[in-house]
Amino acid sequence: MSSILCSVGVDVGTTTTQLVVSQITAENKASSFAVPEMEITGREILYKSPIHFTPLLSGELVDGEKIRAIVDEEYAKAGIRREDVDTGAIIITGETSRKENAGTVLAAISDFAGDFVVATAGPDLESVLAAKGAGAVDASEHTEKPVLHMDIGGGTSNLALIGDGKILRTGCLNVGGRLMKFDDTGCITYISPVLQGLVSYRTGERITENQAMEVAVMLAQVLEMAAGLRQTGEILSRLTTQEAQTIEVAGEVIPSFSGGVADCIAQDFSWLEFGDLGPLLGRAIRRSRLCQGQYRLGSETIRATVIGAGCHSAQLSGSTVYYRNVELPLKNLQVATIALQEQDLPGDKLAHIIAQRLKSLEQWGVLALPGWNAPSYGQVTALADAITRAVQDQPCCIVLEEDMAKALGHALALRLPESTPCLCIDRVRLPQNSYLDVGAPVGPAISVVVKTLILSH
Repeated sequence: MSSILCSVGVDVGTTTTQLVVSQITAENKASSFAVPEMEITGREILYKSPIHFTPLLSGELVDGEKIRAIVDEEYAKAGIRREDVDTGAIIITGETSRKENAGTVLAAISDFAGDFVVATAGPDLESVLAAKGAGAVDASEHTEKPVLHMDIGGGTSNLALIGDGKILRTGCLNVGGRLMKFDDTGCITYISPVLQGLVSYRTGERITENQAMEVAVMLAQVLEMAAGLRQTGEILSRLTTQEAQTIEVAGEVIPSFSGGVADCIAQDFSWLEFGDLGPLLGRAIRRSRLCQGQYRLGSETIRATVIGAGCHSAQLSGSTVYYRNVELPLKNLQVATIALQEQDLPGDKLAHIIAQRLKSLEQWGVLALPGWNAPSYGQVTALADAITRAVQDQPCCIVLEEDMAKALGHALALRLPESTPCLCIDRVRLPQNSYLDVGAPVGPAISVVVKTLILSH
């Protein structure tokens, strides 16, 4: 028995805005005599929108109404309604996520997404989505060396180090094609603040192709440093975004590219073709150490992030879930994490830690526990006792990594007041400082989206 979900991905980037509609198939892979095991078995792209330039009211303000009009138009072209959408993601990426009214844009378009498409941003998630959307994660399963995927857009480059189909680390650099913009005569119309102190040019100044190429080469060298192909310098730290950490690459990697600049690696354009550094940055990367050995271009380039958002943002919990008095979907739940070593503390100490972590959240949140592999009855009941003392009569939402949600959920149900909302799901890993959306059941499992940063709106 299979379930079909309609998924939408919307990417509002520094340079472009685009939308995809996908169909996700989930099936029970277990035998008739085993506990159900729901897996996502198929992802099919049904519609790709044209690539729109992200509309701006000025150099600093995103035009929320025009973006809303774009999404409205593309929904109509795709032949879908808001109520048809089950899952997906709306993300604001790159420099656009730093615009003054980014939260307003999210508020303007989030209602197009049905009940479970999420509004989210953040370099960790962008790196993951782009790597999946470009096929780099799948490709890493067939390579002897790790893959370092670089999604190079207008304002930032989102990095993901991948080995054997698993994303090991992520990072983000202020390296992109629209850090400088030009008119058709080569006159500078914009310089990003991140280049302050690194270039001596000013807006209004005319620049030659060779001079612009020097800036592009400098940015390509920063990418070489990130890939471990050039000795690192202060410039790498300066161009690493505040939200991300530097990826420390040990040993050889296979560079992989997506984003708008990736198209400029594959072919030559006139340096003023797009009115920015993109063509020259692509050319500089192609001539750099990054492309002297084995490298790959993504199966998707400029669409990698939006395809990742539409096809790969959703996942399924384990099938042994428990929920009572909970109205789904739940959105933007903050996460409080308990480490495995803390989970083994005596009951009173564990209850105190859980209460303190939950108290630090601004609203009702999720308690993320590693859980034990094949826990004993005593471990489950002791954990339920500690959680009950900590939450008292407050709503209880537990997410475990190990397969023990139903057992813990039933133990909690015996201890908590009958009217207390209680949700227990497993086989979901929640990083520190993440957020969670919990969707409708898909067979015996529950659909979830893990997010790394939420813009308030």
